[in-house]
Amino acid sequence: MSPWTGQMETRLLTQGRVVPIEHRDWADAKRYFARKPIHQAGVEEWMEKIRAGRLEPIQIGVSDRYPQDWYVGDGHHRAVALMELGVGRFPFHWYWIKSLGRPAMERGPIDWGLLDKK
Repeated sequence: MSPWTGQMETRLLTQGRVVPIEHRDWADAKRYFARKPIHQAGVEEWMEKIRAGRLEPIQIGVSDRYPQDWYVGDGHHRAVALMELGVGRFPFHWYWIKSLGRPAMERGPIDWGLLDKK
């Protein structure tokens, strides 16, 4: 059985509701990518793929200790490319960020009410 795939509005990334796990915020991620040619090339490569219609799911981690905390666990370059292009929605998979145990992609829909508690 494969992971559940949903659609998320890109604006949720820009409002700070779904934050990058590896950077302070999305502005910080964009600045970091712009300073590092290999990362900027990654963003530009994803922009080309997205323009060509290729939208691969971004992985969203949800904290099991603080379920209102959502993070992009994989797909930071894709997320920045989506924001730069102004794409309205993107596919995603989600998983619990577990305080104990190994995370695994969930097989059912995400509870959007958790995000609304922010």
